[in-house]
Amino acid sequence: MTEPRAAAAAVAREARILLERERGRLKFSATAPPSPSVPSENLSLPGLEAPRRIPLPPPVAAAPAEVPLVLRAELPQDLDTLRAMVAGCTKCGLCRTRTQTVFADGPETARLMFIGEAPGRDEDAQGVPFVGRAGQLLNKMIAAIDMNREDVYIANILKCRPPDNRVPGADEVEQCLPYLEQQIALLRPAVLCALGLSAAQGLLGTKATMASMRGKTFSFRGVPLIPTYHPAALLRNPGLKRDAWIDLQRVRDVVRAAT
Repeated sequence: MTEPRAAAAAVAREARILLERERGRLKFSATAPPSPSVPSENLSLPGLEAPRRIPLPPPVAAAPAEVPLVLRAELPQDLDTLRAMVAGCTKCGLCRTRTQTVFADGPETARLMFIGEAPGRDEDAQGVPFVGRAGQLLNKMIAAIDMNREDVYIANILKCRPPDNRVPGADEVEQCLPYLEQQIALLRPAVLCALGLSAAQGLLGTKATMASMRGKTFSFRGVPLIPTYHPAALLRNPGLKRDAWIDLQRVRDVVRAAT
């Protein structure tokens, strides 16, 4: 009986050793970095009660067949000349109703580029994007991620105001999008943030809803693109601000990782 008992004891010892090794392996592989905290004291979006910890969803990989970001040979190779070309554009009917074109605002060295839908009444009057109520909220959103408006570049899908601030038409987006693509190619920003459904759909070439797109990181010609709600939508529906803050954290983190 001594020999079987000794064999059984040896098997038990080996099993314990293997079990301890497996426990150690699982404990190590299951260790994940903590979820990013939400610095509510730095947040200045009115009416937003941010939770203390919000896990950010994983990014979405770029499509393998994605066209790379390249300069268009038929368009100016610098932003000043491109701005002048846009100012004289008559490709669509919006040239007959605009006060002036609204090209962009911000430094050419910006690492973060916000892209909205189209100019509104205030923007059409001043020639600068996001200067009305939505622009004031956008300034607060930028400050919430520890940046200043002077640090970012802001543009729109359309360079002219649609009458009565209506949704841009497909033909208008088609005519104006090459200008925006050239801006992006000249700037080479680290991150794009699409503000609103028209901007996200226009850049990504999709009919997907904002609810299905936000919370993810896409790729536009190799540049990370993060969609979120337009500031005007947040003014109409403050309940969306919590989701917008999650998106802004993603924008902030991707910018920091790229610099």
